[in-house]
Amino acid sequence: MTVLLSEAELGNLLAAFTTSAFRFELRERYNSTVGAEPFRKWQAGEPDDYGWHRSWMEKISRDVTSGKTWQRVRIVSVPPSDYTRYGIEVARLSVQAGEDIRYLRRDAAEQLGLDPYDAWLLDGSRLIWLHFDDADDTFAGAELVTDQETIARHRAWRDLALKHAQPLDEFAARLP
Repeated sequence: MTVLLSEAELGNLLAAFTTSAFRFELRERYNSTVGAEPFRKWQAGEPDDYGWHRSWMEKISRDVTSGKTWQRVRIVSVPPSDYTRYGIEVARLSVQAGEDIRYLRRDAAEQLGLDPYDAWLLDGSRLIWLHFDDADDTFAGAELVTDQETIARHRAWRDLALKHAQPLDEFAARLP
């Protein structure tokens, strides 16, 4: 039986990496307590001051200033879901803070043979597989993967995805 790490334990791992944090995002939607109201506001066309996202942006900025790298590839369907469109708006703030966020069409990822977990790859050597409840897209826990072949495969997928994925602004400019 796999023991899942809590959100707090995942946060500790994200705080402890030394050089690089890379994230594969694969889901059409992520449902969280923190994100529910901002997403609702976006859907309703209501303004958002993004105060709920400020601590994340500050963390990214501090880490990038100290020489750490934050990267993310979002594998998405086109046409994009409303949640993906919303995520692009929020991602612009993270990009301004120094995170490299790119987008790869789901069909292109399949053609490239990418089949990653929704996961964080820290320092290229620690893989943290993120588990979600498929019924409501909520975070269910994180699993520290120790199998070296799986970690090596994710490093290769990361490199391939970064090579083929489009930067956020380029991807967003070409959306239907």
